[in-house]
Amino acid sequence: MKRQTQVILYHLLPIAFWLLAAVVCVVTYLLSPSLEGREGVGFFAPAVLSLLSVRLIHRIPRLGDSTEPSFQVALLLGIASYWLPSVLFLIPPIWIYLIYRNIFSFRSITATLIGLALVAVWAALAVFMGWLPNEWADFFASKNALGWIPVGAFLIAYMASTIARRNLRVR
Repeated sequence: MKRQTQVILYHLLPIAFWLLAAVVCVVTYLLSPSLEGREGVGFFAPAVLSLLSVRLIHRIPRLGDSTEPSFQVALLLGIASYWLPSVLFLIPPIWIYLIYRNIFSFRSITATLIGLALVAVWAALAVFMGWLPNEWADFFASKNALGWIPVGAFLIAYMASTIARRNLRVR
């Protein structure tokens, strides 16, 4: 591959991946009949928060400490679970990624559980006081399945653009 082609693909492939993810998300939002009461924030917030959590974990340096990012990821995914309760299933793959990078520790598990407990306590207080409706009661409701489309589209676009950038890096 020529150097000029490699530079063009280095810049254009991630843009194409992110535009494709955005089109998938917008089309899903506009064409889904089961989103009558759900506004755009509730549909796209889990995707953005899960993307932020994956970026946090991905930016941990080799042989770095993963305790604080694990806590932050648990907070972000706990907040995202208000709109999409099953997004908490992203925590085991994040732990597997930490094991793969050899930065997983017992402190990471503890930090993740403390972050989730912190969100749970504040959520229980908010539901008890009547500030928030209890969205966690229907954890596996079919209405929440549509929320995985933007989450999956954002995460796939992030992974594809990261892989493309690493493979097309000009040396």
